[in-house]
Amino acid sequence: MLALSRQCQLLAVTRSVVYAQRKRLHKDLSELDLLLLQLLDEKYTRHPFYGSRRMTKYLHGCGHAVNRKRVRRLMQTLGLAGMAPGPHTSKPHPQHKIYPYLLRGVDINRPNQVWSTDITYSAPNLWRCYG
Repeated sequence: MLALSRQCQLLAVTRSVVYAQRKRLHKDLSELDLLLLQLLDEKYTRHPFYGSRRMTKYLHGCGHAVNRKRVRRLMQTLGLAGMAPGPHTSKPHPQHKIYPYLLRGVDINRPNQVWSTDITYSAPNLWRCYG
């Protein structure tokens, strides 16, 4: 068996041509991949928040032994992505007091009419130094 570089040298072909041909061959999807794509598409239509982990479990339940990398690749082929919940930073805790905004409706029309300060950043630094 000759090395690939030697075969290319004998045929006067660059190696990039051979690798491009291999890549093009791998782009064609198998029948199993097409079936898996169909199953993923149907499940995603019903449950658009499913990610690759849950889809992998679903396909295992259907009797297909696939790993998560393959499911991620197939989902990427279809342009599917799970919707992860974001952080709920804007929801106030029910027990926290809501302070009124005292400047609502006040016309600010001259310099030094309203002053403000914020100590939320400096407080953790103090605790780090002394705590």
